[in-house]
Amino acid sequence: MLSRRIVEFIPKLWNRNFGVFAPVLQKAIDPIQQLFLDKIKEYKALSATGKMKIPDDQKELKSEVEKLVKQYGGSDGTDLSSFPKFNFPDPVIEVTPLQPSK
Repeated sequence: MLSRRIVEFIPKLWNRNFGVFAPVLQKAIDPIQQLFLDKIKEYKALSATGKMKIPDDQKELKSEVEKLVKQYGGSDGTDLSSFPKFNFPDPVIEVTPLQPSK
């Protein structure tokens, strides 16, 4: 009974997953598609070695952050990657006693 279910399930599994794996299994014809696949492979290789940060990208990121700091009036030591901290002081509320109505 279990073997029959497995035999029935395998074709269904193949049909469901064929649509996902078909682009991976076929050779890329489009040059943009090939470039995309190459970048995915490069990303996989970099993530496996732990060398995902490229020095040129870091220089570009630093220059863009400096532009943003100048544009929005931050100081040189401002960390734009962290969430800003807001300080809302509680307002002072004066309580006056109610006057009895006449």
